[in-house]
Amino acid sequence: MRAKLFIAVSGLLTLPAYAAELDINVEIPKLNVAEYHRPYVAIWIEGADQKVASNLAVWYQMKDTAEGHGTKWLPDLRQWWRKSGRSLQVPVDGVTGPTRPVGRHEVSFAASQPQLKALAPGEYTLVVEAAREVGGRELVKIPFSWPAKAAQTGKAQGSTELGAVTLAVKP
Repeated sequence: MRAKLFIAVSGLLTLPAYAAELDINVEIPKLNVAEYHRPYVAIWIEGADQKVASNLAVWYQMKDTAEGHGTKWLPDLRQWWRKSGRSLQVPVDGVTGPTRPVGRHEVSFAASQPQLKALAPGEYTLVVEAAREVGGRELVKIPFSWPAKAAQTGKAQGSTELGAVTLAVKP
């Protein structure tokens, strides 16, 4: 009996893991300006109907300052705010976080995570929006299919508030 159970359990451990993944790299460029503020960034997925299918990340100033709490400026992420932000009660566990410094930042999501779990098969667009106090606003989009039947990659290049944004979808 033990031998049969061991063989059955060891067979389950050798099954291949089918876990789709979404890997996103966002570059925040170094700007040569007199007054620099870290940008607020929203990363989300839109369906073919251009409605928000899932919020992946929102980076904003989470601490109170003399100027107030950072949520005051979330509406500056105009596209995200109009489509999804105004209906959220921030902070959102697993989605919101503090602003990021200059450099490349990676966020990854497995198909089993809440952000992707409810995503129906279809055509989607990854949207990354950045807005900076005493700065500009920028939005880039990368189309992709979910779930991926084969590995997919996409890239968009920002011109001011965002640098290179890359997307890798793994089956």
